[in-house]
Amino acid sequence: MPTGKDEYNNVFNLLQQHHRWFQKCIPLIASENTPSPAVREAIITDFGNRYAEGWPGERVYAGCRFIDQVEFKCIELMKRLFNAEFVDVRPISGVVANLVLYAAFTEPGDTMMALSIPCGGHITTGKKELGGTAGAVRGLVVEYLPLDYKELNIDVDRAKERISKLAADGRPPKLVMFGASVFPFPHPVKELTETIHAVNGTVGYDAAHVAGLIAGKQFQDPLKEGADVVSLSTHKTFFGPQHGGVLSWDKYSDKIKRATFPGMVSNHHLHAVAGVTIACAEMLEFGKEYTSQIVKNAKALGQALYERGFNVLAEHKGFTKSHVLLIDIIKHGDGGTIEETLEKANIIINRNLLPWDIKEGRHFMHPGGIRLGVSEITRLGMKESEMTEIAEFIRRAIMNKEPLEKVKADVEKFRKDYQKVHYCFENSTEAYKYIKIR
Repeated sequence: MPTGKDEYNNVFNLLQQHHRWFQKCIPLIASENTPSPAVREAIITDFGNRYAEGWPGERVYAGCRFIDQVEFKCIELMKRLFNAEFVDVRPISGVVANLVLYAAFTEPGDTMMALSIPCGGHITTGKKELGGTAGAVRGLVVEYLPLDYKELNIDVDRAKERISKLAADGRPPKLVMFGASVFPFPHPVKELTETIHAVNGTVGYDAAHVAGLIAGKQFQDPLKEGADVVSLSTHKTFFGPQHGGVLSWDKYSDKIKRATFPGMVSNHHLHAVAGVTIACAEMLEFGKEYTSQIVKNAKALGQALYERGFNVLAEHKGFTKSHVLLIDIIKHGDGGTIEETLEKANIIINRNLLPWDIKEGRHFMHPGGIRLGVSEITRLGMKESEMTEIAEFIRRAIMNKEPLEKVKADVEKFRKDYQKVHYCFENSTEAYKYIKIR
């Protein structure tokens, strides 16, 4: 029977193995990123041991003198980055941010609209029978926005028809959520806002994946285009750490603040707020350059894969205008098998449902697609030429069926030159270096 000290040492051994592994991998998960050394420093401070329930300056707890100053600074910087009148940085994740949005703008039993999960929607906008947050937790009746499969975007005309039909049936959508987990192109917010407002609906926008692109002025500006409220997470195209937030207008501030606390959070992970504040400062300084390179890299990776025979969707639109690519991989195997194969070669991607998969009898464990994201490899300093090399690694592993150990060895050699975080003020500590403070 292992002793407590044995188990203690085993956990630290696993943590260190993870760091050593990721130093040798190509990380292509679209929902992940790597923070700067400065953000890593902020999130191990004593802030993480403190409580600060309530709005800054109005806390339930004492001892928040400096915590309040940092949180006010975070709010100020986010307002600048997103051109928002009101910002709440207390939601501890994108899921919680969406729950805040639901609590503030809907009642159980209301109808909401969003993309289905196979069409790129997120679990937080899912139906009750699927266990989705909107349906199972908030009790909303979820209806789907129609997706144009070829364009990989919401079909505006059909969406207007569905909204009008729901209203005519006495079930006008109280909330329409734009945004997705597969989000290659800006959504038609301004094209649909008037229709949504005409039935007294709220225009929501889940910016979890594209928050950094919005802040870096490389995507759309949802608030300017008509959104009433925007939810986000802070660790995908933004600079990390993992946390959440809500952006809106002053007229909605009271209902959002009350939905957040006491509705959805007690203490709100103050060390993460500190890290987000540092990330905001980095985004102000480096965001435009970083996010511009993200889009260039995503397009370059899409083109390089397409030229090697992969069915990268939306080729006629340049594949993407964000950080993400969607690939129909079914000619080479199902998405789950491809995911496992590439991981053995130290290429980390994720399987992904395609819009038509459910109709063709596939499911999320073995879907027809894979999803790639370039946020993290861009943060490591990679540019367009490196995207060609990565595409070649993927081709060798999937199409050529080379021995995976050989591909893995070449991936590890390739990664040796990309160990530092870029687009930050200081990067003396390597991105995946394990830091021991015991």
